[in-house]
Amino acid sequence: MPKFSANLSMLFTEVPLIERFNAAKEQGFNAVEIQFPYSLSPAEIKQALDESELKLVLFNVDADDLLQGGEGLACAPKKQDQFKRAIEQTVIYAELLTPDAINVLPGRCLQQERLPEYIDTFCQNLQLARQAFSTMGISTVFEAINDIDMPGFIITTGQQMQEVLAQLQLPDLFMQYDIYHAAMMGDDAADFISKHALDIGHIQFADCPGRGQPGTGNIDFAKLFTAIDQSNYSGWVGAEYKPVGATHANLGWMQHIQGKTFVTSGIGGNLVTQVW
Repeated sequence: MPKFSANLSMLFTEVPLIERFNAAKEQGFNAVEIQFPYSLSPAEIKQALDESELKLVLFNVDADDLLQGGEGLACAPKKQDQFKRAIEQTVIYAELLTPDAINVLPGRCLQQERLPEYIDTFCQNLQLARQAFSTMGISTVFEAINDIDMPGFIITTGQQMQEVLAQLQLPDLFMQYDIYHAAMMGDDAADFISKHALDIGHIQFADCPGRGQPGTGNIDFAKLFTAIDQSNYSGWVGAEYKPVGATHANLGWMQHIQGKTFVTSGIGGNLVTQVW
């Protein structure tokens, strides 16, 4: 069975971020990830990790205004100095927290005629990030985000991520493969992971549509987790979804490997059982 990490930016939001570490541990997680940890100091996060005996496996470089509908940071030609400062900030956190990987969100191009310029800027910034993080033994990852939820995003599919990897051909640079975004774009995530596991540095998941926990959408997670198990991927698999209801009440999908039965919690707490 995959090793699951809890994304504390989306799970356990019933309590403040600093309290989510213990909440994740109490629910059986041994690792966590955070989208943007910068509201807490590195020392605060380190203390919370130590007290809860958790590993931090992933966090993101700051993305400026991306979540507010802007172009973000990593691909914006006029923001390269700001991106360098964001990398410097990330390094301070990474030195103390030692994640397995750091994610660089590509961002949006809001003027499609300038897309080649934005992709070129992203590739330059990705090389800068990789150089900084590799010296600490940390992988750099980047992800595709569907252009339905985030119109104008410059990388939307696994194929486009592969093209960036082929262009740069750099060690310690990998795809972050998000199963929800892949499903929104109509991609076969199980097939992609089976074929390209060695190029994947981190996996995240949510059901689709809706981005809720497994059992709230149409994704066959029994097939998906089996594909991950049978692939060459050995990293963590991040639960990065919007819980339907309180987080602790909707973790039925973690009741697994019991008679080779995979159990997911459906909407309203109804259980859906799939043979795995």
